Amino acid sequence: MSGVIGIYSKDRNDVSLLTYYGLYALQHRGQVSAGMAVNNNGFVDYFKDLGLAHEVFPKEMIDRFVGNIAIGHVRYARDNSTQLNNAQPLVVGYKQGALALAHDGAIVNFKSLKEELEDNGAIFQSDIDSEVVANLIARYHKDDIEDAVISTLKDIVGTYGLILMNKDMLIGARDPQGIKPLSLGKLGDDTYLLSSETCAFDTVGAKFIRDLAPGEVVFIDDKGVKSVLLESRPRKLCFFETIYFARPDSQLDGNSIYLFRREAGRQLASEHPVEADIVIGAPDSGTVAAIGYAEESKIPYAEGIVKNRYVGRTFIQPNQELRELGVRLKLNPLRENIENKIIVLVDDSIIRGTTIKRTVKMLKDAGAKEVHVRIAAPPVKYTCHLWMDTGARKNLVADQMTLEEIEEMSGADSLRYISVDGLKRSVEDGESFCAGCINGIYPIPKSE
Repeated sequence: MSGVIGIYSKDRNDVSLLTYYGLYALQHRGQVSAGMAVNNNGFVDYFKDLGLAHEVFPKEMIDRFVGNIAIGHVRYARDNSTQLNNAQPLVVGYKQGALALAHDGAIVNFKSLKEELEDNGAIFQSDIDSEVVANLIARYHKDDIEDAVISTLKDIVGTYGLILMNKDMLIGARDPQGIKPLSLGKLGDDTYLLSSETCAFDTVGAKFIRDLAPGEVVFIDDKGVKSVLLESRPRKLCFFETIYFARPDSQLDGNSIYLFRREAGRQLASEHPVEADIVIGAPDSGTVAAIGYAEESKIPYAEGIVKNRYVGRTFIQPNQELRELGVRLKLNPLRENIENKIIVLVDDSIIRGTTIKRTVKMLKDAGAKEVHVRIAAPPVKYTCHLWMDTGARKNLVADQMTLEEIEEMSGADSLRYISVDGLKRSVEDGESFCAGCINGIYPIPKSE
């Protein structure tokens, strides 16, 4: 997964600073690399590196980036793709000039497209699937960039929140089933923004206009915003966006992430009540569901775990060793609140089981009398080929173990998951989500 942002302004030439703040707001979506490209009268200046946004971009570099169009990217990487050449944005030069691209998602037919392009003489500089998009646009772009983008999107199969720019235009595209999010915002009278999440708009003081529809492409230039709706199917936004990845202060497809998670906590309390002294959340992604659980159960909510804010998200660390180290570094029990207490610990999900096992042990070592784990997502049993890096099925604890075995492995006195129906009841139009990692039914097959 990744976070993408793009900004077009008619008059101002400091959009790099806005892009930088936007990347800061999207940092939770990827912590391996950060990058930015800025268009200054047809010349594209760019920089990307491994690290967080504030590490990659010192002030003097932001000051160097002058221009009225910019795109930015923060990236999560799989085990084998943390090299710098796989960082984004991708910037390429071709017959029609320079093109920059930032992509969140996965191109399912990447291998077949890449092989075809290479057979016709194309050269690839990275291992990422996004590069086929740039190559296809270069191949199709004769006179009109809009036609080239539309032809390219008709060729690719997969998920994408895609932002591109050339010398005079910012372009955004969302996949035909809306599995990946992308939103449109506006700052003042003449500055438009595209972002993976609305929290980036709040950060820079922009106004949220709307979500892009599934299959929609927008072209933004000095004439304003032009929208083209390509093939559109029933929306299937990834459930894990709402469960885990998105920030709670974001809205996706009209749903408040905060309200969704709080309601999931309420549903969880209704389905799996327990007598306890306090409810605590596994920070930060389990906190809102814990508040909902406490409200429904009438058990007091309390802070039981202190998080080190300078440690990133352990699930999106690129390997198991770093994930385990991250758990030890980022969480510490608040002994005064948990000693001699029966605790309900609410977390957003269990993927590999690394975090929950260590968290339960940490709470019991700190004096908790009992720890009852409640999970605000159903068991994750299937690997995702559309963008969420769950790894091989052998790494998914819910696929490898029964509920009783997971409960024993975790060390909890009890462990229960929300039901699929309970999760769907937590959000309006609960059928319009992809839950492939939960039920094995994906809107795009694995055939390619």
